[in-house]
Amino acid sequence: MTTQTISTDLTALTGEYTIDVAHSRIGFSARHAMITKVRGAFNDFEGHARLDAADPSKSTASVTIKVESIDTRNEQRDAHLRSNDFLDLANHPEITFTSTSVEPLGDDKYRVTGDLTIRGVTKRVSIDFEFTGSAVDPFGNTRVGFEGETVINRKDWGVNFNAALEAGGVLVSENITLEFEISAIKSAS
Repeated sequence: MTTQTISTDLTALTGEYTIDVAHSRIGFSARHAMITKVRGAFNDFEGHARLDAADPSKSTASVTIKVESIDTRNEQRDAHLRSNDFLDLANHPEITFTSTSVEPLGDDKYRVTGDLTIRGVTKRVSIDFEFTGSAVDPFGNTRVGFEGETVINRKDWGVNFNAALEAGGVLVSENITLEFEISAIKSAS
């Protein structure tokens, strides 16, 4: 079976979409000991979008991430990230994002602004996305792809834990890069 690319007529892409978790990634990276990056991802999330190809400003998106699913390939670190020092899983089991606006930036780029809630604190963030393409998969599903990232300061959401290093600096950077690699499937009309 082969995959077909959809024509450049973007109006065919207008509709409701669900994130295909098996083919998507929501990740993050942070400086550790100020010398290297630690990367991780959330393995359990769901999301929906309404794409309006004729007027992208009418598009919307929402994502819910299960904090328990954090995965940095180190169980001890993951348990610490779930604790009250960081994401406080016991009191805040989900991270959510709900868009408030979508702005075309040209050349298949879009700025999605919305409300990001972490640890019960909601702040406005903007994420720049690139539309990476569309295709009809071997099962007849229309798919779209988007990749984007943004940098947030974790202290803005009350994630304040840190430890001073003997040589100066701190154990964990304040700035966290959030990474999105999204494949979404169009709902049947």
